[in-house]
Amino acid sequence: METVFSILGNVVYVILAGIALWGLYCVVMVWNRVAQKRFRNEGEQGVFLEALEEPLSKGDYSTASQVCEGDQRAMCQLSQLAIENRKLGFAKVKQLVADRFQRDVLADLEFRLSWVHTVIKAAPMIGLLGTVMGMMAAFSKLADPNQAVEVPRLAQDIQFALITTACGLAIAIPLVLSVASINVRIRKMEDLVTYGLNQFLEIFREANIRHPK
Repeated sequence: METVFSILGNVVYVILAGIALWGLYCVVMVWNRVAQKRFRNEGEQGVFLEALEEPLSKGDYSTASQVCEGDQRAMCQLSQLAIENRKLGFAKVKQLVADRFQRDVLADLEFRLSWVHTVIKAAPMIGLLGTVMGMMAAFSKLADPNQAVEVPRLAQDIQFALITTACGLAIAIPLVLSVASINVRIRKMEDLVTYGLNQFLEIFREANIRHPK
């Protein structure tokens, strides 16, 4: 029985290590994804909109599309989407851009964050499982009338129970703080992109009126 608890204890440690690495990986991926999709500040976004306004004001949609081409930031991709679908009409383009921002950017980030939330919930539960197993191992020694209770071995089981709980919490707590920080970045990105899209759509609407194509 002691061998079984020893093997299961090692399995718990391996699972906790795997969960910790997966949670860290997901946090880094989401953090980089947000950085990839946003302008660092309003000034940078303003420079892009100014570069886009000049060809649009002349009805040069091809050049305007080239300004956006290859840029992974949400504002650039959505602007290019609007330019490429300009024949649909302003109202439909506006709805298309809003839907695409929600689906391809915000929903994608929420999906990636859902994995981090799963790790936050799972890590303490795995730690608690280790705690239960450690206490079971300790009580199995106490319950055996044919075995003299050795305090160091008993303390080792109790230590394992406490370590797994601590590991689960040590994994979950930093991830909770990371998710809070990422959510702030996402909200800032959403506000900045929404503000930029309103400016772009105004420029786009005027260009459509002057140079319908």
